[in-house]
Amino acid sequence: MGATPNNLLEALEPVVAENLDRHLAIAQEWHPHDYIPWSRGRDFAMLGGEDYAPEQSQLSETAKAAMFTNLLTEDNLPSYHREIATQFGRDGAWGTWVGRWTAEENRHGIAMRDYLVVTRGVDPVELERARMDYMTSGYDSGAKNALETVAYVSFQELATRVSHRNTGKVTNDPVADRMLARISKDENLHMVFYRNIVAAALELAPDETMRAITDEVIRFEMPGATMAGFRRNSMVIAKAGIYDLRLHHDDVIMPVLRHWNVFERTGFGPVGEQAREELSSFLIGLDLKATAFVDRRAENRARQARRADSDLTPDIAS
Repeated sequence: MGATPNNLLEALEPVVAENLDRHLAIAQEWHPHDYIPWSRGRDFAMLGGEDYAPEQSQLSETAKAAMFTNLLTEDNLPSYHREIATQFGRDGAWGTWVGRWTAEENRHGIAMRDYLVVTRGVDPVELERARMDYMTSGYDSGAKNALETVAYVSFQELATRVSHRNTGKVTNDPVADRMLARISKDENLHMVFYRNIVAAALELAPDETMRAITDEVIRFEMPGATMAGFRRNSMVIAKAGIYDLRLHHDDVIMPVLRHWNVFERTGFGPVGEQAREELSSFLIGLDLKATAFVDRRAENRARQARRADSDLTPDIAS
């Protein structure tokens, strides 16, 4: 009989310790200031310089929306720390991991904010007001238990990696691309840590873990979903192919599920089998929605291209 939810955290402690040691051994030290083009900065009006104007930004509207959303998501770190510290505790290997994860995540917001302010990529006043609003409201994961939390972050860390990496590509700035690629490495290592914990939980409590995985896949949303303008910016991001349903299905959900061998493994009881069936049905629907979205996007892009070609074609008088 597997471990019960009440003692699962304690049962997973040796696995956490092992993966913490693994993480510390392979994580490479880096410093946010090394990734910022300080020579492109200048004073704002309060110090005798010039305040932000939209034409100063070299970023496209798509890149602005993506970096704005990604940075505000990273900014809510105090809320995320509270959530995982409450779930995992502050003692032993779990507590050490919580502290280390928080310290590493903090670098991401530092680097992105410094880049955007120094390069005047977005309006810093708008950014600060949005930060104040979003951090004041905070983040609430709801009634997730520890098992659901670790299942959720296995997907969420990978989703964040994909979003940051693809955002870097659309900035058309090698400096931003390099910075976001470096941040993405952290996110990937965090995903591996959580993914390995869930893999161990599947061995200790297969039914409870399978139920948690299914629930978190079905109700998944990014932690920034409650910020003002998130839905609008998410559509801009999806239309640009930075993060969309196809990427969510193909590059986030499925790789993690394959690693856990969810659909091939045996040993589930009725609860686990039911959860797996629900997950399979959901994924079929998600795949269909992803295909429909990609098809619509392709049609819209083709229509826009035809319109652009038409606008460039000179009128010839008969």
